[in-house]
Amino acid sequence: MMPNSNDDLQQVRARIAATAARMIAQDGADYSTAKTKAARQVLGVDRPSPNYLPDNLQVEDEVRRYQALFLGPAQAARLHHLRAAALEVMDQLAEFRPYITGAVLNGTAGEHDDIHLQLFADSAKEVEIWLLNRNVNIEISETPHFKGGRYDPVETVSFTWQKEMVHAELYDMNDLRGALKTRADGSLQRADAATLRTLMNNDSLEHDE
Repeated sequence: MMPNSNDDLQQVRARIAATAARMIAQDGADYSTAKTKAARQVLGVDRPSPNYLPDNLQVEDEVRRYQALFLGPAQAARLHHLRAAALEVMDQLAEFRPYITGAVLNGTAGEHDDIHLQLFADSAKEVEIWLLNRNVNIEISETPHFKGGRYDPVETVSFTWQKEMVHAELYDMNDLRGALKTRADGSLQRADAATLRTLMNNDSLEHDE
């Protein structure tokens, strides 16, 4: 199905977004992979043009709709558990100015999601030594810089906390100045522990109503 008008294009993007959201919610697929696979299914072509792909915000909205329809209380409980675990590790890592990002922050986290943090320190070694001194086993990898491809990838330490996997990207202190911009829809790209605690309190109030 190839669109032949702007309205058709919007409808195709909506179908791709809904299909991708199901892959993300059910299988834990990443957004890029899910959108590409969904576009192939909807359009019936091996290499769909990027023009047909919805943006991540549209897919994220569809993930929320899917979770509300099919997962309900189970997803809410999972999200609360992940946020509680994230808040605990952020409190422990407070000296490294931790910020939370990703699905645990935006509220779409499910059974396949991990906790994603960004830490800001004078040296990545400081964080590694802090964890190792507390007998935390770490794995080291790299993650693209949040400022884009013109910046070098940043070191990332992964470890288990409360039986949940945590991925902490390690940034220089200077990077903190550009870290607090909002996303295109005005929502937070990252949040500190105080903001996460407020989100959790608001969730509790909503569930009590």
